[in-house]
Amino acid sequence: MSEKITDAEYVVMEVLWNDAPLAAAEVATRLKDKKRWRVQTVKTLLSRLVEKGAVNAEPDGRRYLYRPLVTRGAYARQATRSLADRLFGGRAAPLVAHLADAGALTRDDIAELEAILEELKR
Repeated sequence: MSEKITDAEYVVMEVLWNDAPLAAAEVATRLKDKKRWRVQTVKTLLSRLVEKGAVNAEPDGRRYLYRPLVTRGAYARQATRSLADRLFGGRAAPLVAHLADAGALTRDDIAELEAILEELKR
């Protein structure tokens, strides 16, 4: 998958990561409390995700069932790498420093980062 997933497409991906395969109507139903999208809107987003190679559509009678071709973890790695490359020259330290400066790191986050760094030192 080389094309960026939009924010709206990401919402659909979250549904599929949690419970796939699903038909477009089932995705729309799961999103009804979060988004007020019609089934046609969901179908359009699913079609775009299929074109991008992020989702597979398999025929199931008169409908299609959709399942993600990219895992949540793989997408997170790619998105994080892209962000670090674009904004911080591909370096992780300035990214983490930026999060710290923005007050986005909790004490638990800091403890987790310290544990990860200790593990990496071994």
